[in-house]
Amino acid sequence: MGDLLADLADAVDKSGILTGNDIGPRYTDTRGHGPAGAPACVMRPTSTAQVSAILKLCHDAGRPVVPQGGMTGLVGGGTPNDGDVVLSLERMNAIEEIDPVGRTMIAEAGVVLETAHGVAEESGFVLPIDLGARGSATLGGLISTNAGGNRVIRYGMTRQSVLGLEAVLADGTVLTSMNRMLKNNAGYDLKQLFIGSEGTLGLVTRCVLRLQPKPLTTSTAFVGINDFESVPAFLALLDNKLGGGLGAFEVMWSEYYNFVRDRCPTLKPPLSPEYAYYVVTDALGSDPDGDKDRFDAILEMAHTQGLIQDGVVAQSDKERDELWAIREGAGEGFRTIAPIFTYDVSMPITAMDEFASRSMADIEKEFPNAITLILGHLGDGNLHAVVAVGDGSDTAHRKVNDILYGIIRDLGGSVSAEHGIGIEKRDYLDWSRTDAEVSVMRMLKQTLDPKGILNPGKVI
Repeated sequence: MGDLLADLADAVDKSGILTGNDIGPRYTDTRGHGPAGAPACVMRPTSTAQVSAILKLCHDAGRPVVPQGGMTGLVGGGTPNDGDVVLSLERMNAIEEIDPVGRTMIAEAGVVLETAHGVAEESGFVLPIDLGARGSATLGGLISTNAGGNRVIRYGMTRQSVLGLEAVLADGTVLTSMNRMLKNNAGYDLKQLFIGSEGTLGLVTRCVLRLQPKPLTTSTAFVGINDFESVPAFLALLDNKLGGGLGAFEVMWSEYYNFVRDRCPTLKPPLSPEYAYYVVTDALGSDPDGDKDRFDAILEMAHTQGLIQDGVVAQSDKERDELWAIREGAGEGFRTIAPIFTYDVSMPITAMDEFASRSMADIEKEFPNAITLILGHLGDGNLHAVVAVGDGSDTAHRKVNDILYGIIRDLGGSVSAEHGIGIEKRDYLDWSRTDAEVSVMRMLKQTLDPKGILNPGKVI
């Protein structure tokens, strides 16, 4: 290992390698997904050429490499083992170009999402990818996990915003596919191999992202609904009447909403606790003179039709943030019931209420004092569950996993909607994928990384 460390040090500048006590907790924080090992070193390259040199050296030596971005993932995808080489792209954080005509951004993988948002907005555009960890998550990590978030219903997953990328293969080969066109059918679309593969097939170092026109208005409502059948009906009404302007549609089961009321004193729940479901929704528009009245009229129509029973509309950015905080800012409450297990799953919208009711009942049967909270991006078929059973042991975690993922398997859903597989869900991959699909995944891994050095033990 000594010779490899010396060669790795030669491949970067003085600040480009960390060893021993210089390796801070950032690089071994697993966010509760088991203990991390002690990496041999942390490499912090500043260019694709340096990434290539690092991977070539590690490939020749057969040394595992664990790529890391902002370390906001929830499935242990950046967790190193003893002796691994951690490759952090945090110093590759340049936004190289904004093309206002082609509506594209060229950026390095270490750019923080919030930074990319700011630069896009200064140019009159939006980068559609958005999620709660925007202040830490990096573009490379978002691409490698095909991240979702709150705007998927309008703009799609991260995949839909990536026009091109540059990736480095396990042996150091640089694959440059920095396509800037919306249409390009010249052979296989190779970038798709790396989007969502969690650094197991290659490391994304640069990307071309598609920007969208900046909405001129945002209208936000928070409503209470009595029955589940009215939730997708309200979604359909908004989608039809807004003409493509629906920006977000988030549902919270009453257990979650009342948990926020009881456990999050800094938040301001806007409605009474009597409803079975609560929805926060955004409409994005381009008509400052008419959008608010149009949104209010749709809400009145929904109320008249009996789809919603009560609601409030944000009258300012501050009120909008307060409404969204009910959905996104319950961390203070979660800390009062720790340890918690968190889940990210998808299923047909029509199966969501069955998933919620079965999950709560089956978990309570196994753990009588359990707390199970359900919420998520109903508009795109993605729900999140937060479960506390009073026991943070691996045994308890496995039991809850088996319960929830078993229900998902019964409903024909996916054990991972937007967070990836990592190490957390690896044992459950074949609960959502066929044997043939898993076989092809293994074949791709063997072809592109025959020595198995890229993020070993993750995904498959």
